[in-house]
Amino acid sequence: MTTIRVTAFVHGRVQGVGFRWWTRSQALGLGLNGHAANLVDGRVEVVAEGERAVVAKLLQLLEEEPSSAGRPGRVDTVVTLESDPRGERGFHTR
Repeated sequence: MTTIRVTAFVHGRVQGVGFRWWTRSQALGLGLNGHAANLVDGRVEVVAEGERAVVAKLLQLLEEEPSSAGRPGRVDTVVTLESDPRGERGFHTR
């Protein structure tokens, strides 16, 4: 099993709609570690650490239109960066 860390910058109407809490719920259900945080420019930063295929599932849920998982808000685009894991524990909102 290969553990990866992906930082996803989610663009769209994703602040003030429960998007971070929904993301936390999805990530915890998938067994991922990391966080979701609002950025000052209106984006949400999602950091997820876990097995590559499981992180890919979370990214798919973030981008899926229409959202079959009941994702709040509107996602226009998701930009991702992969890096080495840092040992995140749990999944938090910031």
